[in-house]
Amino acid sequence: MERAGRSSTLGSSDEVELEPSGTSATIHLDMTAGGGSSSSDFNPFGAIDDVRFKTDDDLPDVMAPPFFSKYGDFHTIDWQRDLARDRLRHKMISKKKVDFPLGLLQSGWDAGAGWICVLFVGLAAGATAGIIDIGARWMSDLKTGVCADRFWLDREHCCWSSNDTFYKDDSCSAWTKWPWMINYYNSSSLLFSFIEWIFYIGWAVAMSTLAVLFVKIFAPYACGSGIPEIKCILSGFVIRGYLGKWTFIIKSVGLILSSASGLSLGKEGPMVHLACCIGNIFSYLFPKYGLNEAKKREILSASAAAGVSVAFGAPIGGVLFSLEEASYYFPLKTMWRSFFCALVAGIILRFVNPFGSNQTSLFHVDYMMKWTFIELVPFALLGLFGGILGSLFIFANIRWSRFRKNSKMLGGNPIYEVMVITLITAAISYFNPFTRKSALSMIQQLFDRCEDQVEEDSLCDQNKALSIAFGQLLWALIFKFIITIFTFGIKVPCGLFVPSIGMGAIAGRILGITVDQIFRAVQATPGHSEYFTCQIGKDCVMPGLYAMVGAAAVLGGVTRMTVSLVVIMFELTGSLEFIVPTMVATMFSKWIGDGISKMGIYEAHIELNGYPFLDSKGEYPYSTVASQVMRPSIHRQVADEMSMSDLRELKNELSVITESGMTLGDLESLLRQTDFNGFPVVVSQNSMHLVGFITRRDILLALHTARKTQPYVVTNSIAYFSDGVPDSVPGGPAPLRLRKILDMAPMTVTDQTPMETVIDMFRKLGLRHVLVTKNGKVLGIITKKDILQFMRNKDSQ
Repeated sequence: MERAGRSSTLGSSDEVELEPSGTSATIHLDMTAGGGSSSSDFNPFGAIDDVRFKTDDDLPDVMAPPFFSKYGDFHTIDWQRDLARDRLRHKMISKKKVDFPLGLLQSGWDAGAGWICVLFVGLAAGATAGIIDIGARWMSDLKTGVCADRFWLDREHCCWSSNDTFYKDDSCSAWTKWPWMINYYNSSSLLFSFIEWIFYIGWAVAMSTLAVLFVKIFAPYACGSGIPEIKCILSGFVIRGYLGKWTFIIKSVGLILSSASGLSLGKEGPMVHLACCIGNIFSYLFPKYGLNEAKKREILSASAAAGVSVAFGAPIGGVLFSLEEASYYFPLKTMWRSFFCALVAGIILRFVNPFGSNQTSLFHVDYMMKWTFIELVPFALLGLFGGILGSLFIFANIRWSRFRKNSKMLGGNPIYEVMVITLITAAISYFNPFTRKSALSMIQQLFDRCEDQVEEDSLCDQNKALSIAFGQLLWALIFKFIITIFTFGIKVPCGLFVPSIGMGAIAGRILGITVDQIFRAVQATPGHSEYFTCQIGKDCVMPGLYAMVGAAAVLGGVTRMTVSLVVIMFELTGSLEFIVPTMVATMFSKWIGDGISKMGIYEAHIELNGYPFLDSKGEYPYSTVASQVMRPSIHRQVADEMSMSDLRELKNELSVITESGMTLGDLESLLRQTDFNGFPVVVSQNSMHLVGFITRRDILLALHTARKTQPYVVTNSIAYFSDGVPDSVPGGPAPLRLRKILDMAPMTVTDQTPMETVIDMFRKLGLRHVLVTKNGKVLGIITKKDILQFMRNKDSQ
């Protein structure tokens, strides 16, 4: 059976009333504690208001529990049940349209609630991203100095205001370095550099330490990227508190601190988590979404799109990311709402203008050149490199994360781990001009073209490019790769998009410089091919383009994204002319990466943490039938006519409830002795013919209510899950009618159903469990965890 992680929370105002005849007890529940309105009878219509059926024809034969139910922590939701409840709720609202004008207004509000909710999410996500970007830029520059006259300005805007700089990274008098603050002005001395180094390290360690303290004390769920958990949540997994307000606040503050500290991490992954937190918070303003877990996932899918939109300035890429990478259930209306949410978030971010560039693209480039067909070869090589590097990174990071998880010394001291990694990162990064600056500044420099020929930029000086910049880039690539392995997964908010883009941009720039030198050498050779005919420095090789293609290749190798990655990259750079090179590198990266290992970094971390995630895009060719996977496991041929000994053995392995004959005390004893999340209801223990299925929470709530409020319902009261309830004996215990909380149409398969079919049912219908039967007799149950365990066993064979 599917197991319960913790006991259910019972309502405080539930009640049981006797029918007028005084013969039996009818359950009445107040579901407010579970997230719904009080009901007049234990039926789904009571969740809207007190509905009375006038005739017997109006009363449905099968009554479901109320519209909204609360799932336990670390449980999976029942997609079909929740969506059926929403359809029933919508049907009731549609019937009220005739009540003009209130009924029409209620129907209109219900129809527009989703659009209003995603509008709020987009507004809040854009504003949040703007604040985080501004705060991170300012705090990142604090490691080198402060703006003396206007301390709230970062270095770039401070130097703009002084108007005494000639190029972007030139020194300016308005920016006060830390040695100057202690009245030491000899910038050419070794002591001056040593003081700068100490301040650089001190600020970095202080920021990261403060971030990890916030996470550990206030919101443990605020650490990491959040995308693996968001993928699981969108697939139907429940993690209480992961999208709460404290997680949102602490992750926002911690993200500013951790990204400003200079650690090899990015803000983009955590921005998806923050946007989903916003979506979860706003969904509770609309009970249609806040109280229905399946419907809430529609808002969370749109929120994930808004997160990518504000992280990269890529609204379309955000929608495709949510569709390709994050979402599990993505109907057409969710796509349009995601598009609208990402659009609003992008507009707000453009209005805030955190980078002061008046551009929505984060790394805007303007290459005045055309790529040649011969360059498709190095572009494919970049894809090959990205696939190999991404697979190596996944392997090493998972090994280190597993060691961290199993090590008491390392896993039990996250603060010291963060401090040590920050100390090493800052101490080494300071001496390389590419790693000393922020990751975004480094990527922008690697993407830039060299038409201006800034003398101080070694990347654009042909005399220095190979001798100095080449070595610095190579060292930066090795250092970034190694330190990111240890950084991703520490207990601070940390993303992986920017480090992956950074590593790819460095590798691409290195290859771009090499290819440029080759073209120049061939160009100088008499009788060279026309493919190498170009104007040197004008339309020959553009190393910045190789950096952009390399960034897409490595990011694709790490995450295994394809279509959404290409769209994000051209939105990120504003360069539509170079989609084909990006597509070539992305496809080669995907092919090589999948050839080495099928899982991307997020899927690998999902497997490491043991989350019940069933990938909706995977292929599962298994020659197994349901009876070999179900629990309890039966290793014998099941006959049509089972003997009494076989039935008795099956009964001991499978906990079931009979539709009549079990007392309230028997049910309570069953709940105490087991921790199953639900029970099949059968005709009798001997026949095992299936009647329906009841969840643990529903029966707990019903029995608790009966015990608390009705003296006529005692331990010896008989519980009936059928219509035929006999009259009670005067003075005796009152029978308990529970048919209305019974699921009369549970999902079932036969014992010979192929596992490929069962897995498709779980993937496409979002099932929580499925019952296995033979000739109508219950044999066992298969849950999502059973499916995942079966798949792991098959993969290991």
